[in-house]
Parts: sequence; structure tokens; C-alpha cells
Amino acid sequence: MSEFIGSIWWLLVALGLLITFHEFGHYWVARRMGVRVLKFSIGFGKKLWSRTGRDGTEYVIAAIPLGGYVKMLDEREGEVDSRDLDKAFNRKSVWARIAIVIAGPAFNLIFTLFAFWMMFLVGMPESRPIVGGVEGIAASAGIEPGDRIVSVGGEQTDTWSHAVFGLIPYALDREEVTLELEQENGLQRRLELDLTQLGSDFEEEKALQGIGITPWRAKLPAIVGEISADSPALRAGFKAGDRIVSVSGETVPDWAWVGALVQKHGSANTPLKVTVERAGGELDLNVTPEKSKSGLVSSRLILGITNQAASEELQAQVNRAYFLHKYGPIEGFGAAASEMWRVTRSTLGILGRMLTGSASVKNLSGPISIAQFANSSANAGVSSFLFFLGAISLSLGILNLLPIPVLDGGHLLYYLIELAKGSPVSEETQAKGQYIGLLALFGLMGIAFFNDILRLVG
Repeated sequence: MSEFIGSIWWLLVALGLLITFHEFGHYWVARRMGVRVLKFSIGFGKKLWSRTGRDGTEYVIAAIPLGGYVKMLDEREGEVDSRDLDKAFNRKSVWARIAIVIAGPAFNLIFTLFAFWMMFLVGMPESRPIVGGVEGIAASAGIEPGDRIVSVGGEQTDTWSHAVFGLIPYALDREEVTLELEQENGLQRRLELDLTQLGSDFEEEKALQGIGITPWRAKLPAIVGEISADSPALRAGFKAGDRIVSVSGETVPDWAWVGALVQKHGSANTPLKVTVERAGGELDLNVTPEKSKSGLVSSRLILGITNQAASEELQAQVNRAYFLHKYGPIEGFGAAASEMWRVTRSTLGILGRMLTGSASVKNLSGPISIAQFANSSANAGVSSFLFFLGAISLSLGILNLLPIPVLDGGHLLYYLIELAKGSPVSEETQAKGQYIGLLALFGLMGIAFFNDILRLVG
């Protein structure tokens, strides 16, 4: 239940921020162009709150938080007093109307740049693209466990997300790609990864699995290091040096599984059987987990134990694999711009390949998936939530620029046609375009919702 509430809360926070910023772009530029703004609405449908400002604009928060709008004075939508004609949107030059329309997506891009910049100032915990296991195409190419992917197709890859973003286009196009790899001893080499061998069942969301690469992760032994005072573990009789064998009968391969299995099998104020190995024998301990807040509305079960310190060899591997992606204000701006371009190029690449059929429409996500991503990123920390906000803002900006009537890109298309032909597109054509645009938009939303449902039941 807490996860559901957290997902709803963080979805509302994310959409509220991004929609407000998008619509403020339209509002701000419209005011600068001398257009009178009648209404600034966050959400659609029934009004939950409204206030009329001294500027005459009605500010509204509505019940359905899946968008918003800025209503401007316009002769096409009602009679306009002759004294206010110079403030009507339709009376402005085509270049002024283009500026007003493009301002919303432009503000989304500005927000993305700011969010990524803040993310790098705070510091983003990242993992370098170090290979844990190989099989299939990757093994045939000569990739070995412990290799770090330095670049894909000549583009530097600092993190696993960079590596995956780099590999997916070549995988979708079934092309060979040059990888630059670094071994644990620092020696570098290049090789060709032949992605023409990928089968027709290749799925973008399982790119590494299809290629035959498993990311390296630290496998700390499930040995108890310290036990917190007055904790469930202390009361249950845990001792430093205990090796956790199983939780509720399910085997614990390494330390990373301990927390996951406690969440899976445990519940607050209910004893949970944990089997430990001590002095050469096994011992069953009944521990009652406690709830601990892990976010504004989220919580998780804890036992009150930490893992035993890693060996020097493992610690060296951990230091090689994990790092804090952090920059100062000046460097951070450049890194944010680079990250925004990387995500933009990847998003546009996927959209283009979806149109040609080489990428699956499974990549479309609806509000359910976005809510889950919002909650998990918020629980992961400030920097993760900032990346989520930036990525979603960028997606909204790109989506709104698509040449679909009812979206900003559709209006922009009309104005570009007006520039080319020297006169506005007829109202009849625009009305037909609205119907087509609504059908296209509802179609996209339907696919996104369907994908959400499949992810839930899958």
C-alpha cells in the first residue's frame, strides 16, 4: 500500500512541476508578445482551486493532472472587444505565434538542463560498464569478464546507461559496432561486436541480455558485520560473524539478497525465520522486522544489521566499478548539456525506429509505469529523482514537438505552412486536423496504457 501511495504522490509531484513549467513557457512568452492570457490551468476537468490575479488571468488547478493549458484572448474562440484586438493571439504576427507555441517545449528543455545540472552538483551514484559475465554474441566477439566498456562506436561510455544507450541503435539496426575495452590491468583493446547475429525476437529493454552481457556487481558474502543497538536483530540473537543462509526458507546467495528477501517474506510485527550459520552449525532465529521510512510516504522493513567489511581484493573491484558522478558548477553545466544531448539522441532514435517498425511500441510508457519510476527514483535519492524529472521533461518536450494537431508541434506545423503559402491554414482544415490529432493521441495513450498493464501482469 505504501508503494502505491508513494507512486501516486511522486507522479503528482513530477507532473505538477513539469506541466507548470511547460505551461509557464507559453504564458511568459505570450505576455511578452502582448497577448492577454485569460486562463492558466494545471490539469483538466473540474476545478479544484482557482484564483483571478490582478492581471486578469484566472489561475486554476483541475482534477485530471495529465496536462494543462494556457487560454489566450482569440477572436476564433469568442467575441473580442475592439479595444482589446491588439491583445488577441490571432492578431499577432506568425513569428510571434510561433514563439508562443514553441516556448512550452523550450521550457521543458531548459528544465531538463537545470535538473541534470543539479544532479551533477549533488552527485549521482553510478556504476561503470564493467562486464560480469559473457555468452553468445559477446563471448564470440572476445569480450571477457572484468572488461570495462570504454567506448561504443567511438563514443565514450562512463556508465552502464551510456553503454546501453550506445549499443541499442546498433542492435536495432543489426549492425557491427566497434567497442573499446579496458582490462583490469589497464590494457586497452578494440574489437568488433557483430550485432547482425541478433535474432528477430530481440527486445530493446533486454538489450544486454540479448547481446550476452551481464553487468558486474559486487557479491558481498552474507555475513553480519555490526548489529544496531535495540534492533530486531539484536533482540533475536544475531551475532557478528553469522552467515545468513536463508530467509523464510529461501536461500541467500549473497548480501544483496538479504534486504530483498526480508521485504518479500517479512511484515512488520510478525516473526520471520532467518537461518544462520554459526560455529560450523546452522541455527534458526525468529526476528520481527521493523518499518523504517525510506521516503516521504514510503517505508521498508529492517533488521538492524550491516554487512561484514569487504576484503581488500573485493574492495578494489568495488572502487573500480562504482563512483560518484559529480562536477562543480561550470563543469556540471557542460556535463548536463552532454547528458541531455545523449538522452535526446537516444529518444529520437527510438521514436524514429518505432515509426519504421525496427523498434517496438513496447517502449511507450503510460502513467502507471511513470508513477512507478517516479516512486523508485525518489526512494533512490535526490540525484536519481532529478534525473527522472529531467528525462521525463525532455520526453514531454519532444512529444509536444511532434507534428500532431492538438499538440504544440501541430500548431507549429500550421504556422510554418502559413509562412510558406502566405495565408493562414483554413479553420476547416484545422478542425479536421484536431480530430485526426485527437485520434492519434488517444491511440498513443491506448498503447501506453496497454504496455503498462502488460508490465504489471508480466
